[in-house]
Amino acid sequence: MQPRPVPAAHAGTYAGDVSPQLAWQWLQSGEAVLVDVRSDAEREWVGFVPGAVAVAWKQWPGMVLNPRFDGAIQQAGAGGRKLVLLCRSGVRSIAAAKRATELGLEAYNILEGFEGDPDEHARRGFKGGWRHHGLPWRQN
Repeated sequence: MQPRPVPAAHAGTYAGDVSPQLAWQWLQSGEAVLVDVRSDAEREWVGFVPGAVAVAWKQWPGMVLNPRFDGAIQQAGAGGRKLVLLCRSGVRSIAAAKRATELGLEAYNILEGFEGDPDEHARRGFKGGWRHHGLPWRQN
């Protein structure tokens, strides 16, 4: 398993894309820190990965950019380890990985996100994603 290169549209803006399985492998070996960039509400109601650092990219109300993101992501990456960023589907985590890279960190997007890609009925949770692959997670 290897990171995928960044798509051409995002070339040079973040370190790359990784599968949930590779992200988990890096976490277990101590190579990376998992950063969950979903909102507090998503982590509370949909589920979360134990031990992940919670640094929301956007927050309610209005899903505005988190004004504390820069400081929190720098703190998460302070040890010099890779950052693997997780969101619902892999969209916000790309934006957050770009910003982390601008701040001098090595940041990767986790493909498929926490809930996976939509299936033929537009439902998530059945086609890929952290949960679907049987990786550790909990729900309150």
